[in-house]
Amino acid sequence: QVQLVESGGGLVQPGGSLRLSCAASGFTFSRYGMNWYRQAPGKERELVALISSTGGFTNYADSVKGRFTISRDNVKNTVVLQMNSLKPEDTAVYYCKVYVSGVEYWGQGTQVTVSS
Repeated sequence: QVQLVESGGGLVQPGGSLRLSCAASGFTFSRYGMNWYRQAPGKERELVALISSTGGFTNYADSVKGRFTISRDNVKNTVVLQMNSLKPEDTAVYYCKVYVSGVEYWGQGTQVTVSS
């Protein structure tokens, strides 16, 4: 079965960096685009970044452009979100998502807290 497991969250000061990873299993990873979403308290879940199956195309929410970078390793079946210059408004639970055969699959999420 499809499984997505996020890791790498934590508490960081404003201006700091974190590297989130999502380990995928149960499907042919290299065939599917991958997505990172986040959900802050009291807000709707929003798309942060996406990457195509080959990694040749990426796109970002305006709020994170120039600060976050999404990448993938189709050998290790992982997708990474490198987050730099973090701001308090980046505080949220971060999720990876894949859409396989008409079904959305989500990880359990990892908490990112940006605070001094």
